[in-house]
Amino acid sequence: MTKIEKIVLSYSGGLDTSIILKWLQETYGCEVVTFTADLGQGEELEPARAKAEMAGVKDIRIVDLREEFVRDFVFPMLRANARYEGQYLLGTSIARPLIAKHLVGIAREVGADAVAHGATGKGNDQIRFELAVNALDPSMKVIAPWRQWNIRSRMQLLEYAEKHRIPVPSDKRGEAPFSIDANLLHTSTEGKILENPAEVAPDHVYQRTVDPVDAPDAPEIITIGFERGDPVSVNGKAMTPAALLTELNGLGGRHGVGRLDLVENRFIGMKSRGIYETPGGTILLSAHRGIESITLDRVAAHLKDEIMPRYAELIYNGFWFAPEREMLQALIDHSQAFVSGEVTLRLYKGSASVISRASPFSLYSADLVTFEESTIAFDHHDAEGFIRLNGLRLRSWAARNGR
Repeated sequence: MTKIEKIVLSYSGGLDTSIILKWLQETYGCEVVTFTADLGQGEELEPARAKAEMAGVKDIRIVDLREEFVRDFVFPMLRANARYEGQYLLGTSIARPLIAKHLVGIAREVGADAVAHGATGKGNDQIRFELAVNALDPSMKVIAPWRQWNIRSRMQLLEYAEKHRIPVPSDKRGEAPFSIDANLLHTSTEGKILENPAEVAPDHVYQRTVDPVDAPDAPEIITIGFERGDPVSVNGKAMTPAALLTELNGLGGRHGVGRLDLVENRFIGMKSRGIYETPGGTILLSAHRGIESITLDRVAAHLKDEIMPRYAELIYNGFWFAPEREMLQALIDHSQAFVSGEVTLRLYKGSASVISRASPFSLYSADLVTFEESTIAFDHHDAEGFIRLNGLRLRSWAARNGR
C-alpha cells in the first residue's frame, strides 16, 4: 500500500462515513481531515461536527455552499430544463461535482495525498465523485473504502460500529435503514421497502412535501421573475439564489408539489427505485418553460429539447466537468439572452401550473395570431404554397408506393 500521510474525507456524519472515518484512521494510520458540505440539508451539520470531534479529528471543515450550489450548479442545469429519463430533476447528481470541487480544493490546501468518499460500489456517486476528481486534479489519489474493505453487509457495518463504539441511531439497528440524501434542491430516499418496486411507498418516507390529498383546498397563486433564464424574484421580492429556492421549497412542499416515485437506470448498469421530493425545483422547471414559451424562437426551443436528454445524462453519469457538458452549457446559456420576464403559477394539490406569462422580449403577437381582423398583413393564400412544398416529398413517396 502506498504510504499516505493525510486524507480529506467527504463526511456526512452518517453511519457509513462515520465508520469509514475510523477505518481510514486504522488502515492508513494517518491524519484524516473531514469535509462536510452545507448544501441546505439542515440539522445534520452540527451532529457531524460532534461525531468527528469524538473520533479525534483535529481539522473539521464544514463549508456553507448553499449559494454556490444553487447559483453555479442548480440554475445552469435548470436553464436546460434538465430531467434524467424524462422525470428525475437530478438533485443528488448535481451536488456531487460541487462537493468534489471543494474536496480537491481542501486537499490541496492542507497538502493531503488523497481524498476519500463513502459511495458504495453499486451506486452512481462513486463515479460522479471520481470523474470530477479526475477532471480537477488528475494526480490526486482517491480512496473508496466500499471497494476495498471486507465489509459486505449492513449487519457487518453495525458490528464494526459496535466494536469501535461508533454511535448508531436507534432506527438504524436491525433491518437496513433508508438511504437519504438531502440538499436545497431535493430529498431522495432509497432502500428498505422501496427496494421492491411493487410495494407502495409508506407515508413516512416523505419528508419535504405533504400528501397532495391533504394539501390546502384553496390554490395559491405565485409569480416568479426571470432574468436571462435565471429566477430572481418571488412575488416581486428579489432574492439570492439559495433564498429563492428555499422560499419555493416551502411553498411547493405545503401544496404537495414535486413528489416522484421512480425506477431509474443507474450508469453502472442496474435499476434502482427511489422517492424524490423536489418542490422548489418542480415549480422552477414549470415557470422556466413558461417564460421560454414566449421568448424562445421555435427552432431554438426545439433544439434545446433535443439536446436536453443528452445534457441530463451527462450530469447523471458524472460528467459535469467534461468538455462536452461545457460545450452544451455554452449553447444553452446563449439561448437564454432574452429569457426574462414574469410567470404566474397556480399551486394546487400537487401541481404547479403556469397560468400567465409576460416578457418585454416576447415573440408572441396577439395581433398576428388572432382569429379576429388583424392590423398585420397576413395573406392566407401563402399557406397553400407552404403546404404544397412540404407535401411534395410525400406525394412522390406515395406515388412510388402505388397509393
